Amino acid sequence: MKRASFHPMPCPVAHALERIGDGWSLLILRDAFYGLRRFDDFSHSLGIASSTLTRRLNDLVAAGLLERQPYQDNPPRHEYQLTEAGRDLRQVILTLMAWGACHGATSGKVFLADEETGLPVDLALMDTNTGKRITAQTHRVHMAPEADPLTQWRVRTGQAYRQHDDLVSPFPH
Repeated sequence: MKRASFHPMPCPVAHALERIGDGWSLLILRDAFYGLRRFDDFSHSLGIASSTLTRRLNDLVAAGLLERQPYQDNPPRHEYQLTEAGRDLRQVILTLMAWGACHGATSGKVFLADEETGLPVDLALMDTNTGKRITAQTHRVHMAPEADPLTQWRVRTGQAYRQHDDLVSPFPH
């Protein structure tokens, strides 16, 4: 079954999801960050049906997140390596890992650690221009004046709700 396309939506989150695909694709990317490269390794790690894995790998190659490189001629076999765009997803995967460790049943079993100390990292978003931690109280997502009408509606509607809530949202202000 073909999934719905997010391409027509004028939103960076929708565009990212269009390129990434689905949960299987994120898990393939996670495994690529662990260093897995071959079809059989991905299959073993994920327990995914071969046809599904083939489709997801092809989609990730087409999206420019993985590149396919031959490593054997007879039969033809390929390795999959992260492209620059794929490597740029590292922060996203690490953030999902931290969130899952905090809010899931696997807390503490897999974590990002400082190489010098071996201690778990307290992962946070940071503005590299100022060195400040990004929080809902100190940062907002803004839209350009030429934003499409639906985005403008989201902002206006969200502002109206926030005026009645104590909630401080990191989204449009």
